[in-house]
Amino acid sequence: MAARFSKDSADRRTDEPPADPDLLPVDPDTGPIDGTAPDADVFAVRAGRRDRQWRVLAAISLGGGLGSVARYLISQALHVSPGRFPWATFTINLSGCLAIGLLMVLVLDVWPPNRYVRPFFGVGVLGGYTTFSTFAVELRTLAAHGSWGIAAAYALGSLLGGFAAVWCGMTLARLIAGLPVLRGREGRRG
Repeated sequence: MAARFSKDSADRRTDEPPADPDLLPVDPDTGPIDGTAPDADVFAVRAGRRDRQWRVLAAISLGGGLGSVARYLISQALHVSPGRFPWATFTINLSGCLAIGLLMVLVLDVWPPNRYVRPFFGVGVLGGYTTFSTFAVELRTLAAHGSWGIAAAYALGSLLGGFAAVWCGMTLARLIAGLPVLRGREGRRG
């Protein structure tokens, strides 16, 4: 079992930066937006954030390269003829939805905060792996070839299947981590 990052410890977080700069959030607020000038300490923190942003960008780049290669290999293994159901992209996008459901539960509810996990896996690997643009081009191509039934099944199957895959990923991660499975209104945070 993975070590759980308890909700109680998340609630105890303060605005104080952690001792380890790698535990800083990836997308922190950058300062007041009300027009007031930030104090000098904020400028020092921002300079340190810029230095760490390069490491985050490197993690995203590495993950994106790995995800793109995985997508290419799957698309080669599941070659689809024009006018046929695009199983490669369908499989890639639904498995990416399953993975993002798993990842978000692990990142938010199970693992302790880490500056590089979400950018590497969520933005990089899964961003490079999944593809909305290919989905859109394949839908257009199916429609252009008059394959309206396949296009409709592909669009609806991708949408509903994506939602179902995210839910399955989240449920699977919660079961593996020993967390309660959220259903209906109990899953809403108040």
